[in-house]
Amino acid sequence: MKGKEIRERFLEYFRERGHERVRSSSLIPKNDPSLLFTSAGMVQFKGAFLGTDTPGYSRATSCQKCMRAGGKQSDIENVGFTARHHTFFEMLGNFSFGDYFKKDAIVFAWELLTGWYKLPKDKLWVSVFEDDDEAINLWTQHTELKSDKIVRLGAKDNFWQMGDTGPCGPCSEIIIDQGEAVGCGRPECAVGCDCDRYLELWNLVFMQYDRTADGTLNPLPKPSIDTGMGLERITSVLQKKLNNFDTDIFAPIIEAITTKAHVTYGKDKRQDVSIRVIADHIRSVTFLLSEGLMPSNDGRGYVARRIIRRASRHARKLGVGKPFLHRLIRAVIEASGDVYPELSREKERSEEILKFEEERFFRTLYQGSEILDEIIASVKSAGQGVIPGGEAFRLYDTYGFPMDLTKEAAKENGLAVDEDGFDEEMKKQRTRGKLSWAEDQAGISGVVNSIYNNAVRISGETYFLGYELLETDSVVTLMLKNGEPAEVLHKGDEGEIILDKSPFYGESGGQTGDRGVMQTEKAVLEVRDTKKTPNKLIVHKVYVKSGTLRQSETVSCKVDKWHRMAAARNHTATHLLHAALRDLAGDHIKQAGSLVSPGRLRFDFTHFYQITDEEKEKIEHMINAKIMEDLPVVTHTMGINEAIDYGAMALFDEKYGDIVRVVEVEGFSRELCGGTHCTRTGQVGPFIIISEGSIASGVRRIEAITGDVSLEFIKKKMSDLKTVSELLKTESPLERLPSMIKKLKELEKELQSLKAKDMGRDISSFMQPVKEVGGVKVLVSKRDGLDQKELRDFADKLREKIGTGIIIAASTVDGQSSFIAMVTKDLTGKYHAGKILKEVADLAGGRGGGRADMAQGGTKELDKVDDALNGIYDIIRAGH
Repeated sequence: MKGKEIRERFLEYFRERGHERVRSSSLIPKNDPSLLFTSAGMVQFKGAFLGTDTPGYSRATSCQKCMRAGGKQSDIENVGFTARHHTFFEMLGNFSFGDYFKKDAIVFAWELLTGWYKLPKDKLWVSVFEDDDEAINLWTQHTELKSDKIVRLGAKDNFWQMGDTGPCGPCSEIIIDQGEAVGCGRPECAVGCDCDRYLELWNLVFMQYDRTADGTLNPLPKPSIDTGMGLERITSVLQKKLNNFDTDIFAPIIEAITTKAHVTYGKDKRQDVSIRVIADHIRSVTFLLSEGLMPSNDGRGYVARRIIRRASRHARKLGVGKPFLHRLIRAVIEASGDVYPELSREKERSEEILKFEEERFFRTLYQGSEILDEIIASVKSAGQGVIPGGEAFRLYDTYGFPMDLTKEAAKENGLAVDEDGFDEEMKKQRTRGKLSWAEDQAGISGVVNSIYNNAVRISGETYFLGYELLETDSVVTLMLKNGEPAEVLHKGDEGEIILDKSPFYGESGGQTGDRGVMQTEKAVLEVRDTKKTPNKLIVHKVYVKSGTLRQSETVSCKVDKWHRMAAARNHTATHLLHAALRDLAGDHIKQAGSLVSPGRLRFDFTHFYQITDEEKEKIEHMINAKIMEDLPVVTHTMGINEAIDYGAMALFDEKYGDIVRVVEVEGFSRELCGGTHCTRTGQVGPFIIISEGSIASGVRRIEAITGDVSLEFIKKKMSDLKTVSELLKTESPLERLPSMIKKLKELEKELQSLKAKDMGRDISSFMQPVKEVGGVKVLVSKRDGLDQKELRDFADKLREKIGTGIIIAASTVDGQSSFIAMVTKDLTGKYHAGKILKEVADLAGGRGGGRADMAQGGTKELDKVDDALNGIYDIIRAGH
């Protein structure tokens, strides 16, 4: 069987047994700060296991895209060297949410493996958690497995958990004996050995607990099942291959690598490692780029960049001396594009981003080599034999220069590298990377705490009515004060309120939350902000202006119409901007983040070059043209697959349900979106781009305004122009300004010339205060009205005139005093201008420093300048 048939047979087997076929979720988990990437099939069902989500089915099956690179679950260093490790893989799984439990999970797995996949029963073994007698009995009673093929193992091997916290439970692994020839050959080799003889195929997790941060195991509402089997691994077994990379899953990719790199697979072990690394990594990169992730220097983007550079380094080992990886994306699409259509949709964009990253890395290698040469020379000149770990890490972290190339160059020069020091710096970097993506992911109080989870279990999610209504009567289902449940809120209290239904939009999808008012007969509350939790509660942050509010009371809710409409204008404008950018700059443009608030919009997007002024004008013109057309903005509700087929753009860092909203601007834009919008484009008002710039490699940001804010902006600009016209006494200031600027420059040049002549003519008059201190001539001179350059020229002339000595020159202009210290070359061995000036500046309450022969500084404390200058003689006597 081909890999595609193996995948399809698995999913169909479980569909026929009442399981919902669920499409793979994104590699980038939404609203789960405990994970860097989706690393298992159960990740998208975490809420169902915890009882906070109600998916609409109690059985599910999926083939999930998974990544294990970065963080605790990283396999990246092993990839290429073993037969089984991957950074990207597909996980086949079946799941039960309080439906069936151990017995059916065991029966299903045995029947599929031995009946559908025809694996030899006598080659199969099973491991169970050491205390799980029930599982052992079920295996022997309901399958043909003999008791001597069941092995008890400890928690390390047979108690599964996704992370430090979350759903977990004992597990049972199905193992196949591949024969002695595959094993390590040791007499004690058995199930649990690290060699490949006893190969783990399928893990059946009996999900019974939720582990909290303190390690407590709380029983889940309903015992559930989570299973996982790597597609690559079961494919290698069924195709009788001892290495995953030898299966048909990797065949198109390895063929593309060997063809384009002019090498042969299977003839040289070192080359084979590099070929396998590239084959694995190009899969990871292609899938990540297809989901909109951009390589960067922190978090997930840092992992993507590291994978790209590791693959590039191995391409270099194959003798490839130019960008190469981007040409392999087509092979990944050939292997997986029919199952994951996003790969084909994002092909051009992915190729462009990857080529850009490769070119950047080649420049990095060149730049890093030069810096490494300097480090090696420095270490040698100091008579040392080891390159410090901190220097090696600086090369790696700042310049992306690979550690093994540093070691290679060091060895060629008879040096070693402090690898322990490098590893210590790497640990710090990983910690920084993990923190960067974890911060603020949960949105409310740092984490989705158990109070909200309990609220969902008891009362269900908040029903949002705000698409159609701005006023409702709603029931208070939960109140919090200082993060704790409260029965009552009094006048002056701040708290959080959850309602059964709400017209208030909770902050999500980049759009800020609504504001407004809640009222009862006895209380008035100001709604200052609204948040939406990952488990679909709407949390209203309130201030009690008067009266008292109690749990379970009915409140009249009223959304601030201006605040809502201003945000809606900017949200609709964001969709128009996205479409305009793609139309004018190319389909590689992808949203990389956004902020939609009443005052402005911020749109981050993938693009490699600055948007020119001409392009910005075209974007503004296109958007304002669509606004003046007053096109209808229509919202459709449909299935996710139907929406994608309809041409709606999806953001891959968003988690979508089976039913989605498509916001369409007729004939111009279609996007999946849960935010609030105008009903016609004409409501957006004037669209003005305020700024455009780079925020990361390959990511740019546009900030813009609409509606009332744009009108105020235009009025301010008109007022400023009127003021300029009045000052210049002309109705056409732009016509007059060039001649005025030209005249001003001529006058400034003439003034500089006069100052220079004046300075040269009477320089002698400034030489009078020369004094001798310890046999050295010291000149302190103050001449106000000179800028920094003029003061330096003045000091240079004093130095020429004095011949040998120390000069301190000062000048005050526009409330700032500047200092210059100069020491003639013959005295720099004894006196240091930087140290002298630092003390002078300290006396004047300012700052300064510099080289031995020249230094600069300044202060704004003008009353201290004269005393500081008078103190110079004591400073020089002290030997500076």
